Amino acid sequence: MSETTPRSQMPYGIPPPVFRLPHMTHIGAAHLQVVELQRSMSYYTQVLGLRAHSTTHTSTVLSAVGDERPLMTLHTRRGLTRSRRGAFGLYHFAILLPERDALGRFAAHLLSLGLRPGMADHLVSEALYLRDPDGLGIEVYADRPPDTWQRRDGEIAMTTDPLDIQSVIAAGRGKPWTGVPHGTTMGHVHLHVGSLEQAEAFYHRALGLDRTVWSYPGALFMSAGGYHHHLGTNTWSPGPAASFDEARLLEWDLMGPSDADTAAAAQSLRDAGYGIEKTASGMAVEDPWGTRVHIQSTG
Repeated sequence: MSETTPRSQMPYGIPPPVFRLPHMTHIGAAHLQVVELQRSMSYYTQVLGLRAHSTTHTSTVLSAVGDERPLMTLHTRRGLTRSRRGAFGLYHFAILLPERDALGRFAAHLLSLGLRPGMADHLVSEALYLRDPDGLGIEVYADRPPDTWQRRDGEIAMTTDPLDIQSVIAAGRGKPWTGVPHGTTMGHVHLHVGSLEQAEAFYHRALGLDRTVWSYPGALFMSAGGYHHHLGTNTWSPGPAASFDEARLLEWDLMGPSDADTAAAAQSLRDAGYGIEKTASGMAVEDPWGTRVHIQSTG
């Protein structure tokens, strides 16, 4: 059927041909390399409202208020430079707030600081966009209820429409922004890649994510467990990959429900010809453009 249909009435997406990541798979932390740790910590705590802990002179962990689970880690060393626009790798990481009213409070907070974020309505979600002091892309968003998500010919309907920012702010009911609330997660990661065909081969056919949106111009979106997307990939930038000495995404965590699921994902990648590195907490692999995925278990 070509007409738009509520998600609750019909399945969507295209599963991978061999191995499929289990339903409870989700994104863990994003690990960033930054130029000046104190400057970045100030931005992420004061502008975004994350809480810093486990800080050393070269790294810190950032979490939601009242939640010990890492959302991000920041790392630094000598000789780094700001990120380069157009590099393969991070387009943005996306912080998912638990409710629309939190997005409204955050939007009002940004405006009170004199900031003017990018804004978009994606049908499945409402989003604000920022760049950190090193130029790394950030999305902060809230999902619409899953039973309102729509499909067209088996594909989730996603667009980039103007955001009704006044409606979003009104949802905050004038309450102050007191930091990223408990229940916030890393909703997805979005990457610049050199080829959608190669991205599909690696992330869909080998790693086991479902394809969910494939007709958006220059982009391919994928997920596990019926989410609209845990991973976005696009060919909107010329590359090449970020260098060793640039601010960049070092790696992102993909969390499966059990050690057996982690091992199965690693085996699927091996079978497809990708090299796997065993780590203390799971397995790691680099995509064709050098972005590292750390596959771990929550069990």
